[in-house]
Order: sequence, then structure tokens, then C-alpha cells
Amino acid sequence: MAAYRNGGSDRVSVLLDTNALLIPSRSGVDIFSCLQEIFGAFEPVVPSEVVNELRALSQGRGKSAAAARFGLALVRECRVLPPYDVMAPVDEIVVLQAESLGVPVLTNDRKLKELLLQKGIAVIVLRNQKRLELIRK
Repeated sequence: MAAYRNGGSDRVSVLLDTNALLIPSRSGVDIFSCLQEIFGAFEPVVPSEVVNELRALSQGRGKSAAAARFGLALVRECRVLPPYDVMAPVDEIVVLQAESLGVPVLTNDRKLKELLLQKGIAVIVLRNQKRLELIRK
């Protein structure tokens, strides 16, 4: 078990979207260490639809495919949620899962961030390409 997952009841779950799992490869930021600084003990949670999107992005060559493969490696440190019972775009599923679980979302997607904040869901974003910041509306 990773150091940030102490198993205590005070552990915060944080939902990660596809874009969040690309941050380490693209920006060199250790998202797990940054999340630990923000929350202390936490559990990273990833919808299975995000995993599927990463798998699709990882096919092929180039920086984006390499970043997606690295993101898939990070998923091994996360709890993967079962498929959501609604057929919808991945961003909508992220919003539905975050609402259902009552958890903040780590994303660097501007449109998704605005939608989450409108719904009163806390968002963690990358600032200055080097640190994560928690935003609440």
C-alpha cells in the first residue's frame, strides 16, 4: 500500500480524470505527493471510463501516447471504479461520479473545471506547471 493511503477513516478520496493522469508525464509534477500535501491521507479514485480513454490514447506513437501509457501505469496506484450505468461522454461520467461520491476532482481540463465548480464540486488544478491547488466555489 502506498504511503499516502494509510487506511484510516480520515482518508479523503480524490477523483482523477484523464487529463490529471497526463500531468506527471507532461509537467513532471508528482500528483500523488502534491495531493498528499493538500489532503494528508488520501485515496486516488479513477472511473473505468477514464482508464478506457487512456488505453485508447496510448495506442500509437508520440508524446501524447507516451503520456497516456505513463498515466496507465499510475492507475495501478488507484482504486478503479466499476463502469457507470449511463452511456455518456467521459467528462459527464466524471461529474456524475464526483457528485455521487461527494469527492473533489483533479483535472486540468478548463471546461470540466468550470462545470464541476458550477455544481459545487471542489476541483484541484495544476498551477504554474509545478504545483496543485484546491479550488472551491
